[in-house]
Amino acid sequence: MQYPTISEYVKASQDASDNLDMSTEATNAELLKEAITDEFGVEYSKDGRKLLKAPQKLDGTYSIKEGVRIICNNAFSGCFSLKSLVIPDSVTRIGDSAFFFCEFLRSVVIPDSVTNIGDGAFGYCYSLTSIAIPSSVTSIGDWAFSGCHSLTDIAIPDSVTSIGDNTFMGCTSLSSLVIPSCVTSIGDSTFMGCTSLSSLVIPESVVSIKGNLFCGWYGELKCLSPNFIFEDGVLFDKDKSTIISFRDKDITSYVIPDYVTSIGARAFNGCSSLTDIAIPDSVTSIGDNTFMGCTSLSSLVIPSGVTSIGNRSFYGCTSLSSVVIPDGVTSIGEGAFLWCSSLSEIVIPSSVTSIGHSAFYKCDSLRVVISDGVTSIWDSAFGGCDSLSEIVIPSSVTSIGNRAFFCCDSLSEIVIPSSVTSIGDSAFGGCVSLSEIVIPSSVTSIGDHAFGGCRSLSEIVIPSSVTSIGKGAF
Repeated sequence: MQYPTISEYVKASQDASDNLDMSTEATNAELLKEAITDEFGVEYSKDGRKLLKAPQKLDGTYSIKEGVRIICNNAFSGCFSLKSLVIPDSVTRIGDSAFFFCEFLRSVVIPDSVTNIGDGAFGYCYSLTSIAIPSSVTSIGDWAFSGCHSLTDIAIPDSVTSIGDNTFMGCTSLSSLVIPSCVTSIGDSTFMGCTSLSSLVIPESVVSIKGNLFCGWYGELKCLSPNFIFEDGVLFDKDKSTIISFRDKDITSYVIPDYVTSIGARAFNGCSSLTDIAIPDSVTSIGDNTFMGCTSLSSLVIPSGVTSIGNRSFYGCTSLSSVVIPDGVTSIGEGAFLWCSSLSEIVIPSSVTSIGHSAFYKCDSLRVVISDGVTSIWDSAFGGCDSLSEIVIPSSVTSIGNRAFFCCDSLSEIVIPSSVTSIGDSAFGGCVSLSEIVIPSSVTSIGDHAFGGCRSLSEIVIPSSVTSIGKGAF
């Protein structure tokens, strides 16, 4: 057996010690008490290993000091006039949002020493045209290059094994990209809006795809991975039980095959030509943002096996006038029907216990029946529903969230049951037609501006049970 030399042992011990403090977070103590500031106003940790923060007025070219190992989170964020940067080969980590919104940054060389590019590291660097990622990097964070709309070319080395969510989202000038054969996972919306990208190949190595990685990208796709099936413009998982990405942007009608049990997050996102879709009874799960932006979709029947409607599932489906929610559904997610301006009537079945934040926000045409079973109406759930003239809140509800019925201009009458104990901030604020309301004796708190701007409300009785009334409640 060969033992290490003294010098090798000392070096290994030093490396281990250095790795103990690899946090990309700049602490208050480092910033306020211990920072060393150079002639450009850039702050470093007292040991010189971290670049903590650069002033937003920093412009031109800047060279980071030798010996720096970590560029901290948000270090150069908002340095709008910074045009180029020299990073020394001592740097191993680039923190989250390190160069976020450096909109005139045109040139940066990432040295071979860097192993990690943090979330949003170069997000919205509008002037960045090309960048080479060194072979030392193993992971590229979420949003790392999102919004870099001048970026035409990027080389991802074979060392990279994971590409995060939204990594190249909005890189509208990106014309070519090769996903290396060592990548095993690709995040949600990674290539969303990469409209200049003509083709992509999913390599054999990929075993995990999170959500629809292509939203709004309709270039040529080739899938070499045995873990997924690309067939007739649809990307499925290996056993075809889940739709990952629907890629036929011109089709107007689609029948989901009856072997599908799950519709993945964003699967049909932005399919603006789709007017009609048939979902089979085999489907039990509808993911987040699934039909978001399907502006031509006019009606839909959700099958009886579905138990939850994901967040923003039908957000922005402006032509959707009719939807049937089955008795098996127990929750309606945040923003599920947000901005469905044509949705005129909906019955929420008694199986539903929770209506999420902004679930029906700005459904301008909506009239709704809420069945017994719902226990909470979350913030902004029915805010801005201009046509909603009356509503009966069932006796199962115990709380009415902030802005729950905010600016429902036509709402003239509402019955609050004796089960309700709290009325949130601005819950009925701006309901200019509301002329009568009875607050039950179960209510103990009324939030700020709860009835603010209810100019038609001539009289209101506050029961003795109320112990807290917010600012400007009436």
